Amino acid sequence: MSIYVGNLSYEVTQEDLSAVFAEYGSVKRVQLPTDRETGRLRGFGFVEMATEAEEAAAIDALDGAEWMGRDLKVNKAKPRENRGPGGGGGGGGGRGGNFSRRY
Repeated sequence: MSIYVGNLSYEVTQEDLSAVFAEYGSVKRVQLPTDRETGRLRGFGFVEMATEAEEAAAIDALDGAEWMGRDLKVNKAKPRENRGPGGGGGGGGGRGGNFSRRY
């Protein structure tokens, strides 16, 4: 299982996040997703720890804690939803859209 960490500073690094969570146990992996278009951090991340007990201790201690000027949101990560191909977006009903037709 993994821990979701929200409301992160856009200046945070994987090393920063790993160091904070290492106080509660062994950190196996840290992920900081970036925006596809800008490459900028998205303000949240995921931390994987060695045991469920370590994860629970980190969640209890860090949820709501202030770090780097922000109040962290820390909880168990939910499984990723399968959105299917295309990644979502609006419906295609009606005319117009993002292209023009030429006849």
